[in-house]
Amino acid sequence: MTHAATATVEETVGAQPRRSIALVFAGLMVAMLLASLDQTIFSTALPTIVGELDGVDHMLWVTTAYILASTIMMPVYGKVGDLIGRKSIFIAAISLFMVGSLIGGVADSMTVLIIGRAVQGLGGGGLMILSQAIIADIVPARERGKYMGIMGGVFALSSVAGPLLGGFFTEGIGWRWAFWMNLPLGVLAIAAAVFFLHLPHHERTRPRIDVAGIALLALASSALVLTSVWGGTTYAWDSTVILGLIALTVIAVVGFVQVERRAAEPVMPLRMFRERNFNLTTAAGLIIGIAMFGALAYMPTYLQMVTGASATKAGLLMIPMMGGLLVTSTISGRAVSRTGRYKVFPIVGTLVTGVGLALLSTMTADTAVAVTCAFLAVMGIGLGLSMQILILIVQNTFPAREVGTATAANTYFRQIGASLGSAVVGTIFASRLTDLLTASAGSAGGGVGDTNSLTPEAVHHLPAAVQHMIVNAYSDALTPVFLYLVPLLGIAAVLLAFVTEKPLATTIEDTPAETAGLPVPALALD
Repeated sequence: MTHAATATVEETVGAQPRRSIALVFAGLMVAMLLASLDQTIFSTALPTIVGELDGVDHMLWVTTAYILASTIMMPVYGKVGDLIGRKSIFIAAISLFMVGSLIGGVADSMTVLIIGRAVQGLGGGGLMILSQAIIADIVPARERGKYMGIMGGVFALSSVAGPLLGGFFTEGIGWRWAFWMNLPLGVLAIAAAVFFLHLPHHERTRPRIDVAGIALLALASSALVLTSVWGGTTYAWDSTVILGLIALTVIAVVGFVQVERRAAEPVMPLRMFRERNFNLTTAAGLIIGIAMFGALAYMPTYLQMVTGASATKAGLLMIPMMGGLLVTSTISGRAVSRTGRYKVFPIVGTLVTGVGLALLSTMTADTAVAVTCAFLAVMGIGLGLSMQILILIVQNTFPAREVGTATAANTYFRQIGASLGSAVVGTIFASRLTDLLTASAGSAGGGVGDTNSLTPEAVHHLPAAVQHMIVNAYSDALTPVFLYLVPLLGIAAVLLAFVTEKPLATTIEDTPAETAGLPVPALALD
């Protein structure tokens, strides 16, 4: 990079004082922490929650409801933010998230709990998307790598802090505090947005919301995830319900494409799919979402049941994965900002993630805890090299006026992968576990008890022989599924090899990366 280009970046960041950017960034991190924590905080608390509410057979919906709801809302927040500005809807998203937390906190049944998680997801999708899009409003792509790296670090922190807090609350003041804690944090995030978040002005025009497109997108997303959740378990794959859901998914997708072609302001403009880098990074992101959430959603439960770890210790055992992700996310982000080169990071990251999954698939009930932690660290290293860089590539492909929509579309598909990963892995895991536990109950002469209400604490008080059978059932049900995910990461690496490494934009003006380098405009702040 030339000295002149470096100076341009410095001047652009200087369009807002660095202190102002730091304050905005701190507020965004609080909001992103809220959303990302709630994807992981219930993992260690889940066995106890579903045991208390007698709902082991609905366990995967506590995670899936949140992810699905947030996924559906992501494109909506991205598009509306591009049309009217992001500050007001950012505050609205935080408020909605807090309402969902209140519902979950008072839940007295699995149904109410799942509703609360869904409402949280409706707000959480906005927190994740808008945090990433707002950074693009105030920091040019060339400088953005280090900020995106820190965002990846926040996700890494939440991946461990979530299970740890979940375990701490479960063993101490109660799992409901996993909901209650969001209220003061939400107030803090809103205050940060009100006082520190000053974004470029948008033209005050009446937005033309793509209602039909949003409805069809929500319908397609819901039908697809329900197919993966119910198929082969609640309903046979050739049942009327599953075939109907598949047909509904196809019809909704076809209808969505037709609506987007004619919409004045499509929620997901089809022209984005003409961009090669967008298509490649979006496909890779979907695969990473499948692998990451498919593997990690049930690891804390596995650690509690198989290693005998407490809920809190299970959270601590996830620290190696967080450490790997935090270090590589931060280092790769800074390297991108310093050199302007980025293509190699997600390619290497997906390959390393695949190695981590392959290692996890070798675990047995007798595998040493230290070995399991090492496997998790390998996976974290791979994820840290890839996730945030993919978002940066997408943002660098489109002009500033479309950054929110493009970021949301890319993240939407990654979250679809997360939904499918959690649902498919959860479905296979639950199905295999039910079969193995049923067989164990039969061989134990009924000593296992009600397999639908097993908690780690209950298993701990069973006879040693019965404990051994249950532990082996959990291990044999989950670990082989990890190996099924490995080929997907290989496909992602091949796709990313075809990404075109375009120069990172050095300004925040409303032009694509190819025109970067023109005079830096002053930002109009409200």
